[in-house]
Formats: sequence, C-alpha cells, structure tokens
Amino acid sequence: MTAVVLLKIIIVMSNEKILLVDDEKDIIEFLGYNLTKEGYDVTTCTNGLEAIAIASKIKPDLIILDVMMPEMDGIETCHEIRETEGLENTLIAFLSARGEDYSQVAGFDAGADDYITKPIKPRLLVSRVKAILRRRYAPEDILISDQVASIKIDGEKYLVYKEGQEYSLPKKEYELLALLLSKPGKVFTRDVILERIWGSEVIVGDRTIDVHIRKLREKFGDDCIKTIKGVGYKFED
Repeated sequence: MTAVVLLKIIIVMSNEKILLVDDEKDIIEFLGYNLTKEGYDVTTCTNGLEAIAIASKIKPDLIILDVMMPEMDGIETCHEIRETEGLENTLIAFLSARGEDYSQVAGFDAGADDYITKPIKPRLLVSRVKAILRRRYAPEDILISDQVASIKIDGEKYLVYKEGQEYSLPKKEYELLALLLSKPGKVFTRDVILERIWGSEVIVGDRTIDVHIRKLREKFGDDCIKTIKGVGYKFED
C-alpha cells in the first residue's frame, strides 16, 4: 500500500499582526486606521531596513510593502525578508501606485504573495487583506504520495528533498509543488491551481503561476513540471 503524508492545517482564531511599510505618512495613517478598526494588530514603519528589523522581532502574519521607498526599496526588502530565518513563509503583499506588468512580475519574482495597486478604497483593501490572510490555511487537505521517487516532502517541517539536498521553499511554491505531487501525471488547469493555492476571492493572474512554476523548475529541473499549452501543468517523475 502506498503511504501518504496528510497535510492538515488547523485554523486558530487570533488577532493577526500586520506590518505596514510605506514612506508616506498620510498613507500609513489612513491604512493603519482602517486595518486597526477591523481588529488587526498593526505596526508601521517607513523604510525597508526598519521593516526587516521589526518583522524579525514581532513575526507579523502579513507585511504590506510599498515598492518605492528610501534606503531600501520594497523589492529588495522582500528579497531580504525571504532570506531571513523565521520569516521565510510570512505573507507579503505589495501596495504600490506602480501597476505595470513588469513591476508586478518583479514583485512576485521577489517572493510576494500578492500585489495591490494604489489607490484602493478602504473596504476593498480590508477585503483583500482578509483574503490574503486566509491563504495561510490550505483550502483542503492535500495528499502527497511517496510513489514520487525523485522528490520527497516533509509535511510537518515544510521541507522538500531531492537527491539528498534539502530545500526550504516559500509557502506558495511549497503548496504548488505539493498540489502537483498529489497526483503525478495529472494535469492541473490554471483555474484549479489558482483556486487551490490562491483562493477564488483573490485577484491574481496567469503571470503569478508562471513565476512560481519557473522558480520550482530552477530548483528541481525543467523536466519535472510539464506545461500543457492552453491548459495547465503536471508533474512527471
């Protein structure tokens, strides 16, 4: 009988902590007020260097980053956070007036979970924040079979092993790989991937999936994840 690892996340209600990073004080005050009113524990700062220090200390559930900031911009800050022990899987969303495709791709490439374009109305911001925070919990259990010989997953430690090498992946990369590994050879459509990994209430595009697939291929090889043109992706051992 094939053994499986059951990944199950239990939701625990708590006041989520949000770190809000923007060099414009009026935006900090405006967004901080609306998020605090919704019951979030909000901490603010005005630059990337300060954000990394604060995040390391308070371990926020979500970091909302501006892109254009002094001392260290949002993209570099996101890279640094993803390399900081204990913050690898912290949710990160960019909130920026720069809505160009290349800016969004750069954000996702840096390890962001979402990219929100300014200006945004308070109600919509709160709705997006709630949806982003729900991504900490799997939409349903994912069964990972050990019949995949080349890659092994430790569901308790969120670690991946290939040929004796250990990989600690960002949360969304891990979940995407776990989904593809759950049924080797099965083609997962883009719609299914978006629903299972990012949730139906969050607006993300195909580029988001493409960036994460590319990063997985860089780590585990181009041959393990096959593109089915116009449909989606599948894992092949």
